[in-house]
Amino acid sequence: MIFSFQITDAVVVAWILNATLVVPELDHHSFWKDDSEFSDIFDTDWFISYLSKDVTVVKRIPYEVMISMDKLPWTMRTPRKSMPEFYIDEVLPILMRRRALQLTKFDYRLANDLDEELQKLRCRVNFHALRFKKPIQTLGKKLVRRLRVMSSRYVAIHLRFEPDMLAFSGCYYGGGEKERKELAEIRKRWDTLPDLSAEDERTRGKCPLTPHEIGLMLRAVGFGNETYLYVASGEIYGGEETLRPLRELFPNFYTKEMLAGDDLKPFLPFSSRLAAIDFIVCDESDVFVTNNNGNMAKVLAGRRRYMGHKRTIRPNTRKLNVLFQTWNQTGWDTFSRKVKKIQRGLMGEPDDPRHGRDDFHEMPSSCICQRVPVNRSATMQTRNLLSQVR
Repeated sequence: MIFSFQITDAVVVAWILNATLVVPELDHHSFWKDDSEFSDIFDTDWFISYLSKDVTVVKRIPYEVMISMDKLPWTMRTPRKSMPEFYIDEVLPILMRRRALQLTKFDYRLANDLDEELQKLRCRVNFHALRFKKPIQTLGKKLVRRLRVMSSRYVAIHLRFEPDMLAFSGCYYGGGEKERKELAEIRKRWDTLPDLSAEDERTRGKCPLTPHEIGLMLRAVGFGNETYLYVASGEIYGGEETLRPLRELFPNFYTKEMLAGDDLKPFLPFSSRLAAIDFIVCDESDVFVTNNNGNMAKVLAGRRRYMGHKRTIRPNTRKLNVLFQTWNQTGWDTFSRKVKKIQRGLMGEPDDPRHGRDDFHEMPSSCICQRVPVNRSATMQTRNLLSQVR
């Protein structure tokens, strides 16, 4: 989920400091400007109860603590990827002196590589303690059932192609001066972003593929036009015109808006709750395709490994971006062969190279039992089973 990195690491830091954790506050000032609180998205009582043997969690600072404090809680921001020793040496003395401490902007403020027990605590938070509120779960599961009625299998794509995503990445997609001006204006909302060359970023694989390119990749590796697609996204830059080529490649194309109808109305003002619904449908899919390296994609990839292997495909954007510049100048068979070669090892097979091995949220290896097939036929049976989702 979009917020789970911060929440997970906040729990781990509370354990390191032997401190009581107040239910985290969510950022209301980001691009999305969503006023949702933790309790609007997650089951707070379950969160507190599940973690009770690891960390004491409370819904608010106790009254007796507040009235005993001379000043408001001290606010600080820790350096990115800080080691546990930093929190013990630098943060704990302030906490002891002030009694309460607020850590802000808590994304990636804890190192990735931790002691195994702390990694397992991350898994308990990420995959067990964080449970969506009942209305979110109910609608998410309803959409899954509606898809399953139409097809026994479906592919979910997390299609990050929103205006803010493209502006933040510094990418350009051939829309002329209009596109450059629109994305440049959105980019002004971040004060610290460097000047980037759109062409260089695309060559380096830092730009998400377009919806059309994602569709071409899937067709090239063997997904036929009868495949059912669930597309998880916010507002797509360019709207229906941008999505049309993907729809033409995969006519069985569905979104939460198409599947939910009026059931979605209570959630429409809240982007985080809409993302949670998308998360559920993507998690239940037979194949998950991610078009970015964001938090939701990483947590979903990790969850699908942890809960029992389900295929996750991550495009090799660096090599595919080069190929797509001239894709229509060769025959389809040649193009398909090149895509398959580029995607080798990134198609979600159980024995694929450990993509994301440097990010624990994507590859929670400390929490996954290592199973070695007793013979080659067992491996082949697994591959045959996975191939059936195409």
